Amino acid sequence: MSALERRLPQISPPRPAPSPGGVLGPAYRTLSVGIISVVFLIAFEATAVGTAMPVAARELDGIGLYAFGFSAYFTTSLFGMVLSGQWADRQGPLRPLTVGIGAFAAGLVCSGTAQVMGVFVLGRAVQGFGGGLVIVALYVVVSRAYEERLRPAIMAAFAASWVVPSIVGPLASGTVTEHLGWRWVFLGIPVLVVVPLCVALPAIRRTASGPVGGEPVAFDRRRIRLAFGISLGAGLLQYAAQDLKWWSLVPGAVGAALLVPAVLGLLPRGTYRARRGLPSVVLLRGVAAGSFIAAESFVPLMLVTQRGLSPTMAGFSLALGGVTWAGGSWVQSKGRMAPYRERLMVAGMVMVALAIATAPAVLIASVPVWTVAVSWAVGCLGMGLVIGSTSVLLLKLSAPQEAGANSAALQISDALANVVLLAAGGAAFAALGGGAVGAGHEVAAGGGAAHPAAFLVVFLPMACVALVGAWVSTRLDGDGDGDASAGPDAP
Repeated sequence: MSALERRLPQISPPRPAPSPGGVLGPAYRTLSVGIISVVFLIAFEATAVGTAMPVAARELDGIGLYAFGFSAYFTTSLFGMVLSGQWADRQGPLRPLTVGIGAFAAGLVCSGTAQVMGVFVLGRAVQGFGGGLVIVALYVVVSRAYEERLRPAIMAAFAASWVVPSIVGPLASGTVTEHLGWRWVFLGIPVLVVVPLCVALPAIRRTASGPVGGEPVAFDRRRIRLAFGISLGAGLLQYAAQDLKWWSLVPGAVGAALLVPAVLGLLPRGTYRARRGLPSVVLLRGVAAGSFIAAESFVPLMLVTQRGLSPTMAGFSLALGGVTWAGGSWVQSKGRMAPYRERLMVAGMVMVALAIATAPAVLIASVPVWTVAVSWAVGCLGMGLVIGSTSVLLLKLSAPQEAGANSAALQISDALANVVLLAAGGAAFAALGGGAVGAGHEVAAGGGAAHPAAFLVVFLPMACVALVGAWVSTRLDGDGDGDASAGPDAP
């Protein structure tokens, strides 16, 4: 399971006519196989890229821009998700899905053929925009094409589509990187995605095309502008943080000027102050996902450059986490655990903090590298408890007419925290010589051992952020705070 668990705004479509059988019955089989396969391949790419990234960054002489390779995806996917929701409401999900797959594939090709790191990062940005379009459009397809009794089953299939890639993806990516080259991790996916999409398109056109009720819905231009402000502002901040020159203050200031009002306009009132109830739920989602993903992005690079592991073995360090994440999600979903949900979330964030804090112990040569796999499995268990619970609590604390806007706020918090904390981690990494990690040395030689501090300044602050999340987890009940629906943040 990825840290970027996809819970997106709910749409209110016309109800499909009842049909016999389940999601793999005759009425739904083609559509289900097609869209589940698309999710599976997107999940596989998302979990595989971290293993190939260290080798790609070294070959393109771009380790100083390493964090950009991850944050560029999250930055543009945020805008893509908001646009896709508006587009699907207006014209149906078919067009944003088709355009999204095209952009996703184009981004993969751009990154896979890049000769410099800047072009590689551009490809990741295009890919993220397409991924944001696709994932929202797929959820709209589910809401329109499947009758209500079948939606839990297809959503469970979506979630299961992330588990196997979380286990197999890093290992397969490492093997491909070693034997065929890192470029094939990016170039191999586009062809594979086209096949299930072509299978699903006729069924999507038949069951889910066109606007709801046949009447086009007007774009919410304000939300589009705010989403664009978040994406552009986060990108400028990331650029300023990575460049670390005096004149970088200019794009940094412009980025903050765009980002702050957009965030206040799209998140629930009181989010930045951890107001009890819904605002703290939304804040916790960002704190948990951002701190964990920012740290996880540097685990393969640390193992490859500091301990001389192959990309395959570095990927293996993350594989067990897919199982424990699913286990944590299963535990929190049990009805008998509901009275203890807050305690589970506090414990989960403590697990995340411990995993992030203990992972850089492998910078000490005498510490076995397998300790990373163990600590990361514990962290993923904590993430499974927290991420699933935030989704449950969000719907519990939302009035029916607010569920869509509040779900969007949860996703915005998730993506934005990934961008901001990756920017902060990448800046700290670059400031302490991370751009020179392993320069001029073979991966297998572990030649980057002279730069352990560059990794410490990523992991230890993220562990502190996760501990803040443990405190936020104590403020999730909704007593005494009044209305906190998504909208302009109160002062």
